[in-house]
Amino acid sequence: MKPELKVDMTVEAKLGTLEWKKSPEAHISLRDDSPAAPCAAKCQDKPCVTVCPAKVYEWEPDHKKVVVNYENCIECGACRMLCPYDNIVCDWPLGGMGVKYKYG
Repeated sequence: MKPELKVDMTVEAKLGTLEWKKSPEAHISLRDDSPAAPCAAKCQDKPCVTVCPAKVYEWEPDHKKVVVNYENCIECGACRMLCPYDNIVCDWPLGGMGVKYKYG
């Protein structure tokens, strides 16, 4: 009987195995990123900032806005599902662009 090989990987380690073909245009944006946007004015918990495993969204308290780093996106869709104000627009990258998964 073969011994079982157990490999524990953190989310960060798994993200390090992905390959990206960067799209020339942003495929993720906010519908409204003004100071009166829901992200700044209404959203207390900012789930996009805390849930995204690739850290695509960053809250900048000095500017009172969410910054979108679309280049990091792993196209999981968690941000859109959890945004309470439907303020995230995601148009998947064109064919051949975006993330390439190594482990499924």
